[in-house]
Amino acid sequence: MAEKRYAGLSFEDAVQKYAKSVMTACTVRLHNRPDADDCFQNTFFKLYHHAPDFADENHLKAWLLRVAINECKKVLRDNRRLIPLGSVRGISDAPADDRYDISWALMRLEEKYRDVLYLYYIERYKVDEIADILGSKPNTVKSLLMRDRARLKEIYGGDDDA
Repeated sequence: MAEKRYAGLSFEDAVQKYAKSVMTACTVRLHNRPDADDCFQNTFFKLYHHAPDFADENHLKAWLLRVAINECKKVLRDNRRLIPLGSVRGISDAPADDRYDISWALMRLEEKYRDVLYLYYIERYKVDEIADILGSKPNTVKSLLMRDRARLKEIYGGDDDA
């Protein structure tokens, strides 16, 4: 039996190519490495066992991110009565050596605001693509981006003195 291909990639190649994107999406969403690891693993398990045929690698990446976000939502729903460790210890300010990395600032936002900003700024998706991944309307994504940029600026700081 021939090895299954995912948009022309072997399973190992797909994992290697998209592991960082999926892990970052899970970590930003959950603030918790063990839960993020579980969601990461579940995402690639679903790729291996339940994936549809992909038109191209962009479709594969979008599918992986959609599945990862849904896996994170399941974990958050199942653990909603638990207190996140990050909220107890607090999240540190921006790392001095990496002032252009916004992932630390995204993790300080409420969870409902993270996905759109993560997909837009870190994964570099366009509004229509984000709407497709999240199952919402493009105008909703645009509205969220406008509001969430202000929240992100409060946390991250602006370019007022630059």
